[in-house]
Amino acid sequence: MITHDKIGSDEDLAREVLIVGRDIAPCILSFAEDSEKEKDALAVLKRVYQNLAERGSLLVKAQRIGSASVDYADIASAFDGQPRRALRALCAPASAPGMSRGSFPLERPLAKLWPERY
Repeated sequence: MITHDKIGSDEDLAREVLIVGRDIAPCILSFAEDSEKEKDALAVLKRVYQNLAERGSLLVKAQRIGSASVDYADIASAFDGQPRRALRALCAPASAPGMSRGSFPLERPLAKLWPERY
C-alpha cells in the first residue's frame, strides 16, 4: 500500500500529495505491494512531491538577474497535465482504443416501470 513515507520526508507535504493523488485516481491504494502499477504510481507521486518541495525550473515563468527575481507560473495544481493523466491511466480499464470507458448497468431499470410486451 502506498503511504506518505514512501513519497517523501516532509510528512505534511507527502500526505497532501497522497490525498490529491487518491482523489484523482482512487485505485492507487489497491495496488499490490511492489507491483509494477504501485511503482508507477509512486514514481508520479514522488515527482509531484519533488516539484512542490523544490519549486523546480518547470514552474519558472521568468527570471531576472538584476535585483535577482524569479516569477513562477500560475498553476491550479501540481498535478496539472502529465501527472494527472498518468495517474488516471493507471486506473483506466484495459479496453481497446475507441471503446467506451464508462460503466453501464446491465439491467434495464425502465423495464421494471413499463414492462416490455411484444
